[in-house]
Amino acid sequence: MQADFPKQYDPAGIEERLYKAWVDEGLFTPPEESSREKFIVVIPPPNVTGKLTLGHVLDNELQDILVRFHSLQGKDALWIPGMDHAGIATQVVVEKKLAKEGKSKKSLGREAFVKEVWSWTQEHQAIIRKQLERLGFALDWTRERFTMDAGLSRAVRTVFVRLYDKGLIYRGLRIVNWCPRCHTAISGEETSYENRSSSLWYIRYPLVDKSGHVTVATTRPETMLGDTAIAVHPADSRYKHLIGKNVILPLMDRKIPIIADDAVQREFGTGAVKVTPFHDAADYEMGRRHGLEKVRVINDDGVMTAEAGQYAGKDRYAARKQIVADLESQELMEKIEPYNLSAATWSRCHTVIEPLLSEQWFCKMTSLAEPAIKAVEDGVIRFHPDRWRNLYFHWMRNIRDWCISRQLWWGHRIPVYTCSDCSHRFVSIDEPAACPACSSANFTQDPDVLDTWFSSWLWPFSVSGWPEEVSDLARYYPTCTLVSGWDIIYLWVARMIMAGLEFTGKPPFDDVMFHVMIRDEKGRKMSKSLGNSPDPIGLIDRYGADAIRFGLLLITPREQDVLYSEERIKVGRNFTNKLWNSARLLASLMESGDEAEIPVDPTPTERWMLARLLGASKEVAELIGKHDLYAAAKRLYTFYWHSFCDWGLEFAKLARREEGEEGRSVSCALYVLKGSLAMLHPYVPFITEELWARFGFGAHRLYHDRWPQVPAEFSQSPPEIDALVDVITAVRTMRAELGIARNTPVLIQVLTDNDELYSSLESNEIYLTGLAGVETVTRVQQKPHPSTGAVLGWGEVYLSLTKLISSGCINLQAERSRLVKEIDNIETEIKRINGKLSNENFIAKAPEAVVSAERERLETLGKKLARLRELAEGLA
Repeated sequence: MQADFPKQYDPAGIEERLYKAWVDEGLFTPPEESSREKFIVVIPPPNVTGKLTLGHVLDNELQDILVRFHSLQGKDALWIPGMDHAGIATQVVVEKKLAKEGKSKKSLGREAFVKEVWSWTQEHQAIIRKQLERLGFALDWTRERFTMDAGLSRAVRTVFVRLYDKGLIYRGLRIVNWCPRCHTAISGEETSYENRSSSLWYIRYPLVDKSGHVTVATTRPETMLGDTAIAVHPADSRYKHLIGKNVILPLMDRKIPIIADDAVQREFGTGAVKVTPFHDAADYEMGRRHGLEKVRVINDDGVMTAEAGQYAGKDRYAARKQIVADLESQELMEKIEPYNLSAATWSRCHTVIEPLLSEQWFCKMTSLAEPAIKAVEDGVIRFHPDRWRNLYFHWMRNIRDWCISRQLWWGHRIPVYTCSDCSHRFVSIDEPAACPACSSANFTQDPDVLDTWFSSWLWPFSVSGWPEEVSDLARYYPTCTLVSGWDIIYLWVARMIMAGLEFTGKPPFDDVMFHVMIRDEKGRKMSKSLGNSPDPIGLIDRYGADAIRFGLLLITPREQDVLYSEERIKVGRNFTNKLWNSARLLASLMESGDEAEIPVDPTPTERWMLARLLGASKEVAELIGKHDLYAAAKRLYTFYWHSFCDWGLEFAKLARREEGEEGRSVSCALYVLKGSLAMLHPYVPFITEELWARFGFGAHRLYHDRWPQVPAEFSQSPPEIDALVDVITAVRTMRAELGIARNTPVLIQVLTDNDELYSSLESNEIYLTGLAGVETVTRVQQKPHPSTGAVLGWGEVYLSLTKLISSGCINLQAERSRLVKEIDNIETEIKRINGKLSNENFIAKAPEAVVSAERERLETLGKKLARLRELAEGLA
C-alpha cells in the first residue's frame, strides 16, 4: 500500500503518465506465440477531416470496454487502430482552407493539391491519435493503418482488378447524384434530404394542333428546357384522347410527344408529367422505355448549357427565376402553389444535388449481396440490437449497382489505363510498363478516384495484410465484434460483410453492435461538418477521461438517441470522486497484515458483501456478453455506490472500530474493492489502474488480471443482513419524514414472529446505532402509540415518538398541522390531475409524453398521500 494517498483525485498527470507506460510496455500488443482464445476488434477508422466528436468518443469507448473486458476474461485481446482518408470530405475541408489563404485547387494543380491534402492528413492524424490516447483506449499502435498507406492501396487495386475481371465492374451512362460545387458524383446513400419550402409551378404546354394545351406541374421549371416528352398514365381518362399527339415545348418552340407510361402517378399535380431523361432518374428509365432523346440543359457547374437556348450561361436558380417570369409573360404559367419538398443535398458542402446523366464506373452488387444476406439470415453474423436486421435486409434485397467513381484528386486512382496508340483499355494492380495489347508505353490512367467506401469495405482484412498471406491475417482475421453507428449500416457494415465473404470466404466479424447517436440540443447528430460537438480534450482537461467515459455510458440508453448536456459528464465526475474517496477511506482502515482476501470465518455482513459482488460480477458479465454495455454500466454504478459504499464499506468501518482491541480486519472489504476495480476497469481504466497500484493488488497491470471469481458458496445473501438493511433504510426514511436530527438517538420497536431474525437485529446493534442512530431495539406484540412505522416483508418496524415528543425533539401539534396541510395540498393536486385525465379533449390533443407524465405523477402522489396519512395516524 502506497503511503501517500491524496485527499482528492486529480486525473491531470495520472492519465497521461499511465497511458505512456501502457504503450511503452506494449500492454496492448498480444504475444505472437499464444494458444489463448483471441478477441479482435478493428476500429471504425475516423476520417482525417478534423477532430473527433463525442459521437466518436462513445463509439470507441464501447470498443474499449469490450477489449478490456475480454482481456480480463483471459483472452488475447487486440484492437487495431487506423484512420480513413475520407476522399471527398477531406478534399472539401482542404479546399475551404485554401480558399481562406486565397488559393484554389485549380491554381495549385493536381500534384501540389494532393501534397496539401497529405500535409493536412498528417497534421490531423496526430490530433486524432492524441485524442484517442487521452481517452485511454487500448489500441495496439504498432499495427496502426491508414486507408491510403501502401498495403491498403494495393488491397484496393487488387479488389478492383478481381471484380473487373469477373465482369462486376463496368463503365456506364447512368443518372447520378451530382454535386455542382464539388464536381463529383455522390452515392444515394450519402445524400441527405432536407425539408424546404418551395413552389409547384403549373405550366401550359400548347398542343401542336392548337386544340388546347396540357398543364404540367413541376418543382424544377429550369429543367423543362430539356423535356423530350409529356407522360400520362394509360388508364387516365382525362388524357386518353391525347396519347400520341404532340405539344410545343414552351420557350424552346420544340415539338415533343405525349406518351403513356404506367410509372406516372396520377395523383401528383395534374396527372400529366414532364419527361427530362438527362436530369431525372425516373425520367431516364422512362426515356429508355420509349426511346426518347436526352437533352442536357445543366452542366457540371450547375450552369445552363447551350442547349438551354437564351438561358445558356445562367446559374440554374437564376435561370429558374427568368424562366418563370417568361412563362408568366407569355401566359403559359397557369398557377403557382406553395409546396414543401424534400431537397437532396450533399451534407459535406450543403449543396443541392443535381441529378445528371453521367458516365461513371459502377460495381454490380446483386451477386455480392446474396451470400451476405444469407450470413445474417442464418445467424453467422449477429446484430445487436436484433431489430437492425430488418433495415439491413431491406437495403440488401433492393440493392442497386454501386457508383464507385469520383471526380476528385484525393483518393485511390482507378487502376484503369487506356492505350493512346491502340485505344485498348486494361486494368493493372501494379503500375504497368506497357500496353498488353500492343506493347506501347504510351498510355494514360483514368483521372477519377474511387469512392472512399471502396477502401473502407476492405478494412477488417486489409489491415492485417491481405492480399498477402501473412501471419497477422491468419491469426487475427476474421475479427470478433464490430461496433458501429446504425447510420452507416448501408455505407459500411453491409459492404464489409459482402467484401469479407467475396475475397476471403469468411465473414469479417461474428457480431455487430449498433449504438445510438449523441445529438446536440437541437437534436442534430454531432459531426465535424456541423461543428456542434464540444472538444473531447477540453472536457478531459476539466473532468478527466474516466468521467467522460462513465458519464456518457450512464446516461445513454441502448436504443434511443440521447441529447448531450455537460451536466451528464458531471455524473461521471461524481462517480470517479466517489470511487477515489471510498478507496481512500478503506485505506485509512487498513492495518498491517490486511490483504485482499476472503476471511477464513467471514461474518454475516462480509457474506452479504460477497453475495453482492458475486451477483454483480455475473450480471455485468452477462450484460456485456449481450452487448448491453449501457445496462452493465448502470448495474456497476448501483453495485459500487449503493451496495459497497453505502453498506459494505460502512459495515467494514464499524466492525473495524468496534470488534475487539484491534477490530475486525478489512481484508474482505479489500477483496471486494479489488474485484470492483476489475469490473470497473473497462469503463474507467485510469482511476482503477491507479488504485490497483496504490493498494498493491498485483505485480501485473489490471488489464491482465481476471474478472472476479467469487466462490459459489456466497451466492445467497444472509437474510438477517437483508433484514438489517431494511430496518436501517426504514428508520432513516422515518427520521427524514419527521425532521429528526441525525445526532438524536431513537428507539425502534419491532413486531415480528421470527425469533431468529429479531435476535440478529439485537446482535447487530452496532450497525443500527452507527448507521441509523438507534439507541435501543425492543420487541412488541402490537403497534405502539404514538409512533410512525414501516411494513417490511418479515414484519413491522416502528419508531417510538414518546421520548422524542417529551424531550421537545418533535412538536406534536406543529407536526400534525404540517401533515394536514401537506395532505390537503396533495389531495387538491390529485383532484386537478384526475380532472385533466378525465377530459377527453386533453387526452386526444395532448402529446402522449405529456399524458404519460401526468399519469406517472398521479401514481407518485397517490403513494405519497397514503404514506402521509399513515404518518398522521401515528400522531393522532
